[in-house]
Amino acid sequence: MKRNEFIKISSIASLGLAIFPQFSFNYFSETFTRNQLIGKGNPDIIGDSYTSKLHKSAKEAFQKMKAAAAKENINIEVVSAYRSFQRQKEIFEGKYKKFTAEGLSPEKSLAKIIEYSTIPGTSRHHWGTDIDIIDANAPRPANVLMPEHFHGSGPFCKLKMWLNDNAEKFDFFEVYTDNGNRKGFKYEPWHFSYAPVSVPMLTAYKEQIDMKKMLSEEKILGNEHFSEAFVSKYVSENIFDINPLLK
Repeated sequence: MKRNEFIKISSIASLGLAIFPQFSFNYFSETFTRNQLIGKGNPDIIGDSYTSKLHKSAKEAFQKMKAAAAKENINIEVVSAYRSFQRQKEIFEGKYKKFTAEGLSPEKSLAKIIEYSTIPGTSRHHWGTDIDIIDANAPRPANVLMPEHFHGSGPFCKLKMWLNDNAEKFDFFEVYTDNGNRKGFKYEPWHFSYAPVSVPMLTAYKEQIDMKKMLSEEKILGNEHFSEAFVSKYVSENIFDINPLLK
């Protein structure tokens, strides 16, 4: 599906909602449960490790994209794919403990964490649609997921140029773009999402998940410091201020 085709389909779906308001987006897709949306179980996830677990449709599309890139001597390696709620909770709470132990206030610790890391229950990686990728054929720096590695003379610039030209042919779109007007998470040239599944999941997430309530129910460390203003800003900027083609 090319970009114009994807936009056309999304537009048709939106038009259908306008004309037939009794239909939800699920008329055009499957229904998603709360647990699927927050990373606590999804029967459509296949694979056996954090680098191979993906939604079955995303995995099939990724394999085709990987095969196409291989013809250009690019070996797309997934360094992070599906991430469960529990795993994201461990990452988040580990950083929260570290930053508060170093003397940062809970509020400043939260602000620092969400520069790059998501709050448990809000990660796109929970859906099995999103991947962080590098080129395994290139020299591997100590910290692979740095924007400078994907541009200029960086080891993954060839991969990034190939993705710019080809990723959308396989329905993968960059999530956190290098757009100066975009807020929320910082630029991630390695993070791509499989739109045919992630778009309806984002819609379902917006309709079903009360984030503040969810954080309280799941007893996330530091949740008492998630003010109404913080949650509202996080939802608006970190969850929804993304590539427009993924909304």
